[in-house]
Amino acid sequence: MTTSTSTQQHREIAAEEGPVSVAIVTVSDSRTPETDTNAAFLREQLEAEGNGVTAYQIIKDEPDQVSDVLDKMAETDAQVVIFNGGTGIAPRDTTFDVLNRKLEKTLPGFGELFRMFSYDQVGAAAMLSRATAGVYRGKVVISTPGSNAAVRLAWEKLIGPELQHLAWEVGR
Repeated sequence: MTTSTSTQQHREIAAEEGPVSVAIVTVSDSRTPETDTNAAFLREQLEAEGNGVTAYQIIKDEPDQVSDVLDKMAETDAQVVIFNGGTGIAPRDTTFDVLNRKLEKTLPGFGELFRMFSYDQVGAAAMLSRATAGVYRGKVVISTPGSNAAVRLAWEKLIGPELQHLAWEVGR
């Protein structure tokens, strides 16, 4: 894969900006801080690269809670807010629906690429994922499915490689 000159320049400029501050939101009816392996994984990855977790919360998959926590995280120092959970098509999965109504700009490529990579792991079931990303109140908002494999995939293939670039773009 070749990288365009402008993309590489943007990544270099973004890297000079220093650490990225990230908020993590786990959407689950059953996880607790002790059993939230997704947040633990994300925190470990972020801190290993010198970035910081500025806020963390577990919420139930209720539309009002998703909306309220998005507004709350928009008031923090976080440059990026990562939601995990609630992106499927079951009746309780409402994260996508709330975020889709509130995002001011969308990044359709995130969901498209996530489903493409996910297809290699789960086959046609990848179409059930409503992973999404966009911008809300000057923050990059990313929403992944809640499975450990999905969070790891999203981090390794999409979020981790572009975290600094995303934060720089939305903040410039």
